[in-house]
Amino acid sequence: MKKNVQKQVFACAAWIALMISPLCFAYDGPIEMTHEEIKAHLQIDVHGKPFATYVYHDAEITRPYFCDVYTPDGIQITRNHPPVEGVDRTDHATYHPGLWLTFGDISGSDYWRNRARTEPVEFVENPQVKADQASFAVRNRYLSEDGSEIVCEETCRYTLHVLPEGYLLIWDSRFFSDFDDFYFGDQEEMGLGVRVATPISVVKGGEIVNDLGKRNEEQVWGQQAAWCDYRGAIDGKNVGVTLLTSPDNFRASWFHARDYGLLVANPFGLNAFTKGEKSKIAVDAGKELRLVFGVFVHGHAGDPDGNVPQIYAKFLELIKQ
Repeated sequence: MKKNVQKQVFACAAWIALMISPLCFAYDGPIEMTHEEIKAHLQIDVHGKPFATYVYHDAEITRPYFCDVYTPDGIQITRNHPPVEGVDRTDHATYHPGLWLTFGDISGSDYWRNRARTEPVEFVENPQVKADQASFAVRNRYLSEDGSEIVCEETCRYTLHVLPEGYLLIWDSRFFSDFDDFYFGDQEEMGLGVRVATPISVVKGGEIVNDLGKRNEEQVWGQQAAWCDYRGAIDGKNVGVTLLTSPDNFRASWFHARDYGLLVANPFGLNAFTKGEKSKIAVDAGKELRLVFGVFVHGHAGDPDGNVPQIYAKFLELIKQ
């Protein structure tokens, strides 16, 4: 065992498979994890087909993420992880693993670029399935770049809804510290991000569309929107992934949108996107900052829009429950 390697144990069952429901979870544990040696993950399947893999410990990527996200038709909607030479653009391989929430600046520490670690602590709600809905919740701690301090903690609840139109993942994160104040800085690289499958990137013929009708990087980048959809065709089928934002977040999100395949919902980048005064979102000890987003994964032949406006209305109903 290498010196100074930290260990964590997730208290979780070795295998959960609830066959009475079309949704099932499979995840590894109880396990002893070391940063260098073990990748730990939770596999989520729907109707016997993969939806996504939630990776909560990775030796290279120092934060949790979802990779290998699929549409109901079984088409992978996120870029290959790791990207495949000759098939994908291979840039930002460890920054853009699939689907993630992270930040380039929390109290001066950079989690986006893997300079500081987001450490998994426990499942605070073990994976469970009820009819066409599944959920689990985790607690993470954000360490300073030298690993000596806990900057803040996060509890995050993921709820997956299987809808006739596609999959809707609700992402509900609360950031807090019982001991010290902390803050979120002002960068492009902050918030909920997705790196889409190479064939639907704009440079390969795909399209970015927001709720205001603006299109592609030239019009969408740096604009606030309620939702933004990255869509295109793979194997003759129209597919897409939409980032949805809650109106109850502390501020509307700007979208960091790139034609090469990146989309990020970012409520922090006041200066980064508008050249206005640089913002610092402070969270006092004992208080919390809550962020709620939705991720809609759709893919149905003949339906290029994926019913996104209707799904956004459904999202607003669900987050009020």
